[in-house]
Formats: sequence, C-alpha cells, structure tokens
Amino acid sequence: MRVYPFADDPTGWATLPHWWVGREGDAPDLWRQTRLIQCKVRNELLIARLACAADRTAAEAMRGLLVGVPRAALPPTDAGEYYWADLVGLAVINTRDQSLGRILGLIDTPANTVLRVGDGDSAERLLPFVAAVVLEVGLEAGRVRVEWEMDW
Repeated sequence: MRVYPFADDPTGWATLPHWWVGREGDAPDLWRQTRLIQCKVRNELLIARLACAADRTAAEAMRGLLVGVPRAALPPTDAGEYYWADLVGLAVINTRDQSLGRILGLIDTPANTVLRVGDGDSAERLLPFVAAVVLEVGLEAGRVRVEWEMDW
C-alpha cells in the first residue's frame, strides 16, 4: 500500500517494527497495532506491506486511515522543533493578548509550515509558522504567541 508520511524523514517509518492505524479523530484506544512486514521508501512516499492487510482487498479497505506510533517511539525534538501533534489544540494569542483561537492543524508547504487557527465561530486563519509571526511556543503553558492582528 502507498503511505504518504507527515515526517521530515520518511525513512524513519521503515525502521519501526509496528505501526498503529486508525481514523482521524478516533480515541487512541480505537487504533490498532499491526506488524510492518516490509517498507520501501520512494522519494517522499512509502510502499508498505502490513500484517493487517494481507491482500489487495484488505489494503483497499484501509484507504484514508492514518498511521501513527506511540509517543515513546519518537525521538526527542531539538530546541525550537515540535511535533505537530503537540501543537494541535494550543491556544493562539497575539501580542495584544487577543485570542485568535486554537491550532486546528498544520499544512506543509514548500515555503514553510502553515498553522490552521480557528475558534469554531469565524473563518479559519492561516498563519505562516515563521519566526517573524510565531514569537513563542509554550507547550507547557498551552499557548502560542504570534504577531498577527485580529483583522488580518
């Protein structure tokens, strides 16, 4: 099956003996562990064979599922680097202490990563994840401080 990894280094997936598969939004206990049988890296794409998808029909039934690993399997990040999962849900506050909402997700673009920020009531904002905009990431405080006005 083809897997499109959300990772800077997709080769890391090939070294993990087990993957977890599930649907976006599912609680972690609904994800199921499966053994990785084979994994080849082709550019940014992975071609994988999983124990839970022994034939083409089973593999097609997995279309749209997400692949993940437990936190313990991830290497620590360097200073100033973050796992996307740690950023999703953080409050976004501008320099005037106005709430822009929470990080709903991230988008990887050739130029830079983009934060999807929203409060559920108004339209989403797309903020570039660059030093000029993202001034501080406080994982423990649960917030990100940005240089961004409410009407932008």
